[in-house]
Amino acid sequence: MRFIDLFAGLGGFNLALTQAGHECVFASEIDESLRKLYLQNHGILPEGDIKSIKAKDVPEHDILCGGFPCQPFSKAGEQNGFNDEKSGDLFYHIVKILRLRRPSYIILENVANFERHDEGRTWRIAKKILTELGYDVQIKKLSPHWFGVPQIRERVFIVGSRKGLENFIWPEKQTLEQDISIKSVLDVFPDDARNLSEQVVNCILAWQQFINDFPIEESLPSFPIWSMEFGATYPFEEETPWKMGAKSLRNYLGSHGRSLINLSDEELYLALPSYARTKEEKFPKWKIRFIKQNRQLYQVNKHWIDRWLPSIMEFPSSFQKFEWNCKGSERNLSNLILQCRASGLRAKKPTTSPSLVAMTSTQVPIITWENRYMTPRECARLQSMGNLNHLPGSPTAAYKALGNALNVEVVLRITQSLIDEKDIRNEKMNFQIVAN
Repeated sequence: MRFIDLFAGLGGFNLALTQAGHECVFASEIDESLRKLYLQNHGILPEGDIKSIKAKDVPEHDILCGGFPCQPFSKAGEQNGFNDEKSGDLFYHIVKILRLRRPSYIILENVANFERHDEGRTWRIAKKILTELGYDVQIKKLSPHWFGVPQIRERVFIVGSRKGLENFIWPEKQTLEQDISIKSVLDVFPDDARNLSEQVVNCILAWQQFINDFPIEESLPSFPIWSMEFGATYPFEEETPWKMGAKSLRNYLGSHGRSLINLSDEELYLALPSYARTKEEKFPKWKIRFIKQNRQLYQVNKHWIDRWLPSIMEFPSSFQKFEWNCKGSERNLSNLILQCRASGLRAKKPTTSPSLVAMTSTQVPIITWENRYMTPRECARLQSMGNLNHLPGSPTAAYKALGNALNVEVVLRITQSLIDEKDIRNEKMNFQIVAN
């Protein structure tokens, strides 16, 4: 069957549907370098910005695929949804093509938050539009690690069929996380791997010392550890520092117990954690909870934390936070997968990788037992793109493209369940009749 690949990127939909026996007849991608790369990998040059493409110029097709931009719906962004001026309206350009070409099937992908965005209103609008166009539609959150791929990457998939979805079954989870190993996608000391900087190595050592000093009879905290709260006393429950104002705030202590008494207004707020500088009258409940948990942690363990605290002070604020996401594991960071994120240094079991994001080079997963970052080729395997012949030339561009990509294995399984075998046979028969 014929399919089109919108917002094509590295061509995850192309890889999956071609493997399932279908033919790509059109693609669209706004990034010029990725357009050229798509031609190298898939033999078709995508058109550019979908906003400049007229629906009548899109060829007839049976399946429309698209991973439309996720930023308007992501929890990490401003969550403006369809109102996003830059990319929130791109869904409606998909609708224009559907209205004219009326393909039999739809497969769309977006971030896990899409279904819940704006209290579900965004999905209800999209579903209503697709239903009015004649499609029976379903939505479900899936992750590659369900199918043996060592990456936890929850994404929402939307399928639609003009023939109904009575016989469609979503792919079911087949693998448990503990039965997967990230080593299945890793090379051993690859030549092109980037080693950790001295700063990152020292940061890991500092948090390892924190773990070593933590009482062995107690479980490591499951909440994010924010070292800036160790010694801090600024208000956070009934009012925020911003609401309190500079004059009263000087009676309190800021990050790591720093005195605020003789600071200028500008210095005052910079002496607070970045998450406490927001101009709001009351913090959200989750932030209040995390601050309270960290201050309680400090009060109970002050006797040894005060000795450790100077070792973390030299690092940027993102390195002064830590997340232990591997309950029950040996307390040894050199055996775990790490990732430096804005939310802190995150530790995970070596079963699955953290979800790839359109990351900077410093956010790439860390293979601690080899003192290095994952390579672009290894990250490609996490997206089931290990056989892709060409990746972007620079590591930074490759990491970004792979972070934006979709997982081929997940899409392949959806496609195999969605597309009726009778439709494929009928399409082949029609093609043979036309050819003769």
